[in-house]
Amino acid sequence: MRLDQFISTSSPLSRKEARRAIHAGRVEVNTEVWKDTGKHVPADADISLDGAQLTIQGERYLMLNKPAGVVSATRDSDHPTALDLLPAELTRDLHIAGRLDADTTGLLLLTTDGKWSHRVTSPKVDCPKTYRVTLTTPISESAIEELEKGIVLHNEAMPTKPAQVNVVEPQLIELTISEGRYHQVKRMLAAVGNHVEALHRQSIGAVSLDPALRPGEYRELTEQEIASIA
Repeated sequence: MRLDQFISTSSPLSRKEARRAIHAGRVEVNTEVWKDTGKHVPADADISLDGAQLTIQGERYLMLNKPAGVVSATRDSDHPTALDLLPAELTRDLHIAGRLDADTTGLLLLTTDGKWSHRVTSPKVDCPKTYRVTLTTPISESAIEELEKGIVLHNEAMPTKPAQVNVVEPQLIELTISEGRYHQVKRMLAAVGNHVEALHRQSIGAVSLDPALRPGEYRELTEQEIASIA
């Protein structure tokens, strides 16, 4: 890895700021000042900036209990984002694996690991997502049958994959889908003559929202949770 890349990856400095720090003699590699920004550093080198030793962080995996009104984006000029809820030192290179609408609450996964997030979101990977859906009117047996069979959404040719429906109350269901089409849950319920009043994601694959997390709170995933999405 180039020295300037290492410094920008392991510190709050941007690549441009890292180059300036290197040229200024603020960086040492194995106690020797290096001023060549493009020089590659040995894998086992001790590297310091202003006397403080640096290490590259490993991949990060977080779950967030997203509140309503927060957008699933890394930046937005008009609305608070999911990353705004996290400490600044955690947000570097972090992206969202499986977005939620602004008015949808619940489980949001964030990571620096692109391959892992692809397994969460790729339509080629059967990664089920379960939502708790509050409806305007009681769901009918015929609507359940349609959802579990797969339905053709408005302006689409291919039907949805079969969903799983668990009726909690007449106007409250748990809906499990394995796709991520645009506004899919809302459109599926509209297609069967109902309307979604509130939507809350409970789980993605084997990763369930920690009940101890209040809206806006987060925690790191466990090794088991990370490995469960493979």
